[in-house]
Amino acid sequence: IAYNMDAEEVCLGSQEKSKKKKKGQKKQKHKQNKLQEEKGEEPKVENDDKPPETAFPPAFSVSVIKNKQRRHFMFLKYKLEKRKEKLALKKKRKKEREALGDKAPPKPVPKTIENQRVFDETTVDPEDEEVAFDEGTDEFSAYFNRLTNPKVLITTSDRPRGRTVRFCEQLASVIPDSHVYYRRGLALKKVIPQCVARGFTYLLVINEDRKVPNGFLLSHLPDGPTAHFKVSSVRLRKEMKRRGKDPSEHSPEVILNNFSTRLGHTIGRMFAALFPHDPQFVGRQVATFHNQRDFIFFRFHRYIFKNEKRVGIQELGPRFTLKLRSLQKGTFDSKFGEYEWVHKRHEMDSSRRKFHL
Repeated sequence: IAYNMDAEEVCLGSQEKSKKKKKGQKKQKHKQNKLQEEKGEEPKVENDDKPPETAFPPAFSVSVIKNKQRRHFMFLKYKLEKRKEKLALKKKRKKEREALGDKAPPKPVPKTIENQRVFDETTVDPEDEEVAFDEGTDEFSAYFNRLTNPKVLITTSDRPRGRTVRFCEQLASVIPDSHVYYRRGLALKKVIPQCVARGFTYLLVINEDRKVPNGFLLSHLPDGPTAHFKVSSVRLRKEMKRRGKDPSEHSPEVILNNFSTRLGHTIGRMFAALFPHDPQFVGRQVATFHNQRDFIFFRFHRYIFKNEKRVGIQELGPRFTLKLRSLQKGTFDSKFGEYEWVHKRHEMDSSRRKFHL
């Protein structure tokens, strides 16, 4: 018991000494500040409570930090600082623009992958005589000269599931004069002569994998070409929110966007030849093929004029995305077919700013 009492007395004594030291240090600082005020100098203010702010050096790299949690924390902090700098610069520019008024410089165009695109030598000039001659003598010239009317056969791979069947039926409601037939194990080489004999101008085959549509084969008859696409992001009508009523039987208008190269022109003409020459504007329906970064987005809308300036649109469905895999001369021939263009991923996708359509 005596030993414990002695230990407590020692602890109390050391605490009192530390308190006295702190009081003495505070008195000294107070005296120094008074002397500086009398001389006309500003007293130094020291905040021991606030921790010093960490500032990033000019050549800072987060990857140097080995601790994962610390690295993640510093990266978030670094991003936050950059964002604050960006917002401050934006506000400053806005104030300058308001102050200058009409004399303000134009807004800088933001950099995107589209406007930073690598120039393609095959980009089509609409006034080029060679391009006009090629288009006047290609496989689709009979359609564009109004010598033929489109007639489309839509079929599937063997034993299609319900989702693929519904997708084919909805495609048939979008494309006028199209007919859905099921193959029942018949080879495409036998299907094509029968289509030509019955006056079909297109054969459209929907392939599936694990009950999901994943392939889109489009063959122009009787002389080709044949395009093979990968299908993704398929949304049927029932899966779409705020969709309109089912489309009517009127022929829709067709919009083709951003098909600028020779290959893109061929694909665009291929899609255009699926639909009749003269759209029926009474139906107010539009089929859109929009090419962006070599992905072709299909949308089907109905529009209505609310007044002279405003137009309302309503999506009818279905919607899907296509990615070109190959373009083959002639009709479908997997063994001896001659390919005009094949997508080789490792060779062609080396640059994100290089597009082919």
